[in-house]
Amino acid sequence: MSRLSKLQAKWGVNSIWQVIAILVAFSLAGSSVVVLRKAFFELLGFTDDTSMWVKTVTYILFVFPAYQLLLLMYGTLLGQFRFFWEKEKKMLKGIQKLWTRS
Repeated sequence: MSRLSKLQAKWGVNSIWQVIAILVAFSLAGSSVVVLRKAFFELLGFTDDTSMWVKTVTYILFVFPAYQLLLLMYGTLLGQFRFFWEKEKKMLKGIQKLWTRS
């Protein structure tokens, strides 16, 4: 069984082309967020002298939601909105559980 076939079975999609579209969406989102991060840091005026802690916290607060939105956007453009929307809902439920634990 090929790697693409394994991903097809794991993700529950109907074709190898869907697997490829999903992988392309992941790649595009990751590449785009790197470019956007650089522009965002320049917009905020971050330099080499900016504290690493400030950069790290800003990076996490910016990259996480930006990446999720980009995944939905690219997934939609590649015809895989439903796949990514289901993943988003699972992830948001997991985050909600972290915040609501007693």
